[in-house]
Amino acid sequence: MEFSEVLARRRMVRNYTDDPVDDAVLEEVARAALRAPSAGNSQALGVVLVTDEATRKAIADLAGEAEYVASGFDPWISKAPAHIVISVSEEVYHRRYQEPDKLGEDGEIAWPVPYWWIDAGAAMMAVLLSAVDRGLGAGFLGVHAMPDLAALLGLPEDQKPIGVITVGHPAPDRRSGSLDRKPARANVVIHRDRWQG
Repeated sequence: MEFSEVLARRRMVRNYTDDPVDDAVLEEVARAALRAPSAGNSQALGVVLVTDEATRKAIADLAGEAEYVASGFDPWISKAPAHIVISVSEEVYHRRYQEPDKLGEDGEIAWPVPYWWIDAGAAMMAVLLSAVDRGLGAGFLGVHAMPDLAALLGLPEDQKPIGVITVGHPAPDRRSGSLDRKPARANVVIHRDRWQG
């Protein structure tokens, strides 16, 4: 599939068929996270691929799927055949930027932007696009009980999850109300040389 087609097809999928997904394909999709940028080559990402049904159900419970379904949506979290959880360690970035090749005269950089979150977001997007490239659907959800998610998956204390990516064969779903926003106009979204009102 051409990259432009992958971008055009990418959307948050919130319902899946019962069709199984090959384990090797799931591994490839999850491994795409490791191709994302890493500030200072910190290599601080963690990736957990979850296919166990009981664990997927527990994640759905942590994410409040029952309330979601009660409001008329499909049970997309527990139904997805796979979850990919990306986590990141802020501590690793700080250690990396204390090394001689990164340490400035004034010490560690002031971190005007927390690059650990940026790198984790780039990893998430790599996974979403990789799923589409392999003919699958994927959706991202935040879990409001992040410490519980980390404990469920046995993450090391310094690894903080950013959310859950569901992966599977897409089924028709009830579209989110957030898709009803006004269409973007290119001249409003993309500015040339400087922001112009």
